[in-house]
Amino acid sequence: MDYITENDRIYATDPSGKIIAEVTFPTRNGVSTIDHTYVDSSLRGKGVASELVQLAVDHILTQGHKIAATCSYAAAWLQRHPEYQADCTGTITCRIDARH
Repeated sequence: MDYITENDRIYATDPSGKIIAEVTFPTRNGVSTIDHTYVDSSLRGKGVASELVQLAVDHILTQGHKIAATCSYAAAWLQRHPEYQADCTGTITCRIDARH
């Protein structure tokens, strides 16, 4: 799948331009918070969400930012990948927080 990377978003579209996969991670004060992951139903179960979060984490770290997650999927993904715990923030680190 061909992904488009922007400052705080990575996504893919179908041939008609419809978004079929997306992860967003706005940055504030050096912390990029993964706050949304979306995968179209036609792609579910194929590892696309995991791939998106991995791409977001890699992008965030390349930018020199810390990682936080309010998206429940991203928070769970980060918990399954302890190699990134040192790159997470203290207060809102990699936890589910009522917003999604």
